[in-house]
Amino acid sequence: LEAAGWESWAVGGCVRDALLGLSPHDWDLCTAAAPEQVLACFAGERLLETGRKHGTVTLLTPDGPLEITTFRRDGAYTDRRHPDGVEFVARLEEDLARRDFTVNAMAYHPRRGLRDPFGGRADLGAGILRCVGDAAARFREDPLRILRGLRFAARLGFRLEASTAAAARQDRALLATVSAERVLEELLGILCAPGAGRVLLEYPEILFAVLPELAPMEGFQQHRPEAHCWDVWGHTARAVEAAVPEPAVRLTMLFHDSGKPATFTRDPETGRGRFYGHPAEGARIAEAALNRLRCAGALRRDVVCLVENHEMRTGHTRRALRRLLARMGEENLLRLLDVRRADAAAHAPAARERLLAMAAEDAAAVAALLAEPPCLSVKDLAVGGEDLLALGMAPGPALGRVLASLLEKVLDEELPNQRPALLEAAREAVSNEMGGMLK
Repeated sequence: LEAAGWESWAVGGCVRDALLGLSPHDWDLCTAAAPEQVLACFAGERLLETGRKHGTVTLLTPDGPLEITTFRRDGAYTDRRHPDGVEFVARLEEDLARRDFTVNAMAYHPRRGLRDPFGGRADLGAGILRCVGDAAARFREDPLRILRGLRFAARLGFRLEASTAAAARQDRALLATVSAERVLEELLGILCAPGAGRVLLEYPEILFAVLPELAPMEGFQQHRPEAHCWDVWGHTARAVEAAVPEPAVRLTMLFHDSGKPATFTRDPETGRGRFYGHPAEGARIAEAALNRLRCAGALRRDVVCLVENHEMRTGHTRRALRRLLARMGEENLLRLLDVRRADAAAHAPAARERLLAMAAEDAAAVAALLAEPPCLSVKDLAVGGEDLLALGMAPGPALGRVLASLLEKVLDEELPNQRPALLEAAREAVSNEMGGMLK
């Protein structure tokens, strides 16, 4: 670009991350060249022009896509996402002035050094997220910047500067105008960041603007001092941060106790809180919320399943774990173990060690189950439909019933998954089925 006479800079998140000593996820350039001049500079290369209307051309390189955007000034944001139009400008500083936060409004050139007209480097050093210019104006242009700010805070360990935080809280209702898909993407970014718990505790009203069904958890006391030293939201935030940073698990921790306020009762004698049925209610809340956010079906189903089973009411015996494995599958059962560890870690000290020990015992038992040859469905049985036909059974529904009954006995460890034992049980079952048909 500069060989062709066009001033160009690396800009935005890549500069921020490099100054923090992090490896940038991707690189963006801004340039004095207009889009058609960028295209001319890279004639013969692979290019995408989908952003050309707003001044962006994407160069596809062996190391990944490189966005190249012309210095510009944005027009009004009628749709609260994209500017209605852009005006190409000659000066880098005018381009930097349109950006969201000071830490994202820096540019770098290997010969000219750092260009930082809004104090982004000082804010980096102080761990502060500050809007460029008027915070309310930035958030009203694109309300998603409110959640972006929380994501940066959670990822980098930063705090929102006072006027920026005040504007984010004041304008949080504007998040209702943002598409569900964009909200979910930022929400997952917040939840899977290292500082997720702190952000959930500091900015609950912003989270509740997009997930109002979670608001009843804030301030809701559990009345179980031996197990819980925080309200339901405090426990939830700490459980999120204690979980492995994987979307299904962290979403599960966000919703796992969401059913508690609606199911709360108190023991009339002891005054202790009870929450009978809260996993099922939490699963219902999670499904409704994730449907509204247009969450992918597989992720939504996994989260609902994990929320519904997070207390493991089915038990902790080997037989119960085997049944859970058959019903949930290996991936979700392993996630459930992560859920149990995170939930335990967010309990009061008196209960934490006991619950962590129980979770470790479950993990060891599941590891032993997974080390064995699996028998989780009819197709895993050491006998099949052909064996029942050979025993004289006719094709039809009864054949399926016999195989299902054999699987139940294997899952309950009443029978080993071994051919001789299963054939003997099958003979008896076939005899019973045929006897019933004769009657």
